Amino acid sequence: MVKAISFWSFPEGMSIEDRMKMAKEYGFEGIELTVEPEGEITPDSSPGEMQQFVEMAEEIGLELRTIASGLGWEYPACGPDPDVAAKGCEIIRRSLRLGAALGADTLLVVPCTVTADYPYDRAYDDVVETFSDLSEDADDAGVCIGLEYVWNKFLLSPLEFAEIIDEIGEDSVQAYFDVGNVVPNGYPDQWIRILDDRIKAVHIKDFRESIGTGSFDGFVDLLEGDVPWNAVMGALEEIGYDGPVTAEMMPPYSHHPERLIEATSRSMDAILGR
Repeated sequence: MVKAISFWSFPEGMSIEDRMKMAKEYGFEGIELTVEPEGEITPDSSPGEMQQFVEMAEEIGLELRTIASGLGWEYPACGPDPDVAAKGCEIIRRSLRLGAALGADTLLVVPCTVTADYPYDRAYDDVVETFSDLSEDADDAGVCIGLEYVWNKFLLSPLEFAEIIDEIGEDSVQAYFDVGNVVPNGYPDQWIRILDDRIKAVHIKDFRESIGTGSFDGFVDLLEGDVPWNAVMGALEEIGYDGPVTAEMMPPYSHHPERLIEATSRSMDAILGR
């Protein structure tokens, strides 16, 4: 497995190059870059502009296996406003092209959020239709769309998550599984076994249930929460997963942020058995 860390684990304002150097310094093998509203990589960036980051990663010694974006929260690909959904789909298309230019295998996508005005059954049907269409763009880019459950009131069980991927029925639309996100309403090792080879990329973070279900404050440093890490790693080995395992540690420390990167690296070594 590739030991990686997310762009979001570093302080805001730090350059991509400095994030890469810090990641390498503390023993990571990869970094997950992100498409941001502003900054060095945005939806308006060109694929050609990604070459500098490819060369940067090669020189520093990091892999760029996955790419993510938080823009799906503001511009979901599926939702009650068709104009917003159209923009969300276009952001995904552009992100796929940027991911291809970086050499990434998987793009993380939060497909939608169920709300009082956007019911669950409609969201389900829209996601099947929309991502069946977007699979053509993913195929063209050679980058898999990895759908993620992230407290968006959608895909609340591993059975449903597996079912919707199978209903979409495209190799280029699979699961981006986040270990910590499912702790409040399930057991991550069970999700892993049920999703099986639908999992194309993995995020890890830890969650302490005593802080309360649904509270962002429940996310704690690795090994300080209730994720059953031995069971999780056993399940990943059981399904034959050998891709990137990316620590998504948010928010960064307010002081001495390098300590979060160092602590995360050491904890990942323990979790990965290194």
